[in-house]
Amino acid sequence: MAKAGSVSRFLRNLLRAGKAQHKLISSLAAATAPGSAKRAATPGQKKSRQRKQILEVRPNKRPDVTSAPGKWTASDYADSQQSPEGHPLRLNYWLYIPDRIPAAVTRHGWPLIVMLHGCHQSATQFAKGTRMNHLAESKGYAVLYPQQSLSVQAHRCWRWYSPTVQEGGGEAGALVALIEMICAQHRIDRRRIYASGISAGAGMAAILALNHPTLFAAVGLHSGPVFGAGRNAIDGLRVMRHGSGSSHDAAIDKVIERHAMRSPLAGASMFPVMPAMLIHGDHDMAVHPVNQDQLTRQWLRINNMPTRGPDQRITRKPPGRGGTRNACETHDYLAGSKPIVRVVRITGLGHEWSGGDPSERFHAATGPDASLMVVSFFGKHRR
Repeated sequence: MAKAGSVSRFLRNLLRAGKAQHKLISSLAAATAPGSAKRAATPGQKKSRQRKQILEVRPNKRPDVTSAPGKWTASDYADSQQSPEGHPLRLNYWLYIPDRIPAAVTRHGWPLIVMLHGCHQSATQFAKGTRMNHLAESKGYAVLYPQQSLSVQAHRCWRWYSPTVQEGGGEAGALVALIEMICAQHRIDRRRIYASGISAGAGMAAILALNHPTLFAAVGLHSGPVFGAGRNAIDGLRVMRHGSGSSHDAAIDKVIERHAMRSPLAGASMFPVMPAMLIHGDHDMAVHPVNQDQLTRQWLRINNMPTRGPDQRITRKPPGRGGTRNACETHDYLAGSKPIVRVVRITGLGHEWSGGDPSERFHAATGPDASLMVVSFFGKHRR
């Protein structure tokens, strides 16, 4: 009863933070309510023909995101190996391939950005809100937009708070299998695969990179929760409001230990360098900025970098710089001259993608262009 009362008080306080941010938090509380989960399909409802992978191409239903000139396709993916219930875990996904083919793509294939939406969002809403297709067209990236299944989470939240998912199972495993399938079907540069997301999508992007460090070259986390602190959805609420307490170092140590156990080479236990860009608004009432502070410590720890030292660079941009009304401060943690961990705190920004299309929820027109910042950071790194 104490936990339930705490969650209720938390949700009442969030009403002051605005309707959109309140809905985001309450989605996790709804996931814990009795009867909120969908029942598993009965044997008679299952299809007689079962396959490990199911792929179906269908017309896109939201043409407003196809105004970029490249190829925009919608498909389904299902993988029964990632479902404890034994029926396929199905993901809808959308893929953007630019019309313009740079010379580097001709030689090496497309670099790929995996974009993971937040709660109460669809993949197409995230594509439209971030304007990532237009940027990918000009910079020469393919972009993959997976979509969380309503049968897994009723509000399309990626379950970053689940221990099974944190260790690479569930939808995390299905996402990696989907990426591998895209690499097999298209000419993708395996040295340049990146993951980015907002909120729950940022939590999932971190999980993918930490479980598969040789697959991803860098990650971009916008308004994301600290990694590894939750055990269930109620824990997720606590983490979003307060961070992890003192458990964030231990969560990263477990990742390093798992990597050492999985490494086939003796003495190859060191975790590969994993560049990360962390973006957060200081007015975020859904995922408190303390999460960014703790994420910074986690990504410095995974990269074996000190929290303080000479290899740091701080850049402050006042309001009005670059056409934005928001000031921002960037901390770069460097290896030589290359930023390995880049931390951006944006003044006055709530739980929204900075510099996005405000016609879509959880995107703010004000603030520096987060899509451009993420792509520019990715361009500095390859596996």
